[in-house]
Amino acid sequence: MGDDERMAVPGAVQEKEAVEDPSDRRNFDRYDVEWAVDCVASDTFLYASITNISEMGIFVRTDEPLTINTKLRLSFAPPGATPFKLEGCVAWVNCVRDDGDNPNPGMGIRFVDLRPEERERLVEVIRTIAYLRDLPRYD
Repeated sequence: MGDDERMAVPGAVQEKEAVEDPSDRRNFDRYDVEWAVDCVASDTFLYASITNISEMGIFVRTDEPLTINTKLRLSFAPPGATPFKLEGCVAWVNCVRDDGDNPNPGMGIRFVDLRPEERERLVEVIRTIAYLRDLPRYD
C-alpha cells in the first residue's frame, strides 16, 4: 500500500518502511466488508476480521497487530465465493493507543506472490462487491 493510503488511516504508526515494489503504489478502490480471517505467521495464529479489501490487500481489525514486514498466510471466505488462502505481508500498523483514542486498530496487509488464477478470482470478488454496492436501493 502506498504512503498516501497509510496516511489516510488516522493514528497509523509506521514502525519502519515496508519493502514495496514501486508498481504497487497505484491507487486501488477499497470496499468495506465484515469477513472473518485467519492469519498465520510462523508461531502466531490470529483470528480476526477483515474490514476492507482492495485488489492489493486487506485491513485486518485487531488489537494485537503483527510487526511490519511480517509474512503471513491468510484464509478467508467471502460470501458466495470459494475460500481464499493467500500469502500476505504486514505493510503498516495502527496500534491501540494508551489513551483509547483509536477506534480502528489493526494492520494493513499487502497480498504477495499471488498466482494469476488467485488474482483473477480476487478481482472478480471485488468487482462483484463494487457492482452490488452501485445498485440502486429502494428502501
